[in-house]
Amino acid sequence: MENFITIIHVIVSVLLIATILMQSASSGLSAMLGGTGTVKMEKRGAEKLVFQACVVLLVLFLRFYGS
Repeated sequence: MENFITIIHVIVSVLLIATILMQSASSGLSAMLGGTGTVKMEKRGAEKLVFQACVVLLVLFLRFYGS
């Protein structure tokens, strides 16, 4: 059971790192995908999805951290 939790923790950690790197403060996901990179007031589309995924992964990471 401990191996299973360790594997889940590693997978969640890698996914969390990937989502954080996709949220670069200087360019944003839209600029990375060919957009203009202008400043927006709210997240839309893929940026919103990546942000929400980051929050969910953070909660999972913290849940499995103490196990």
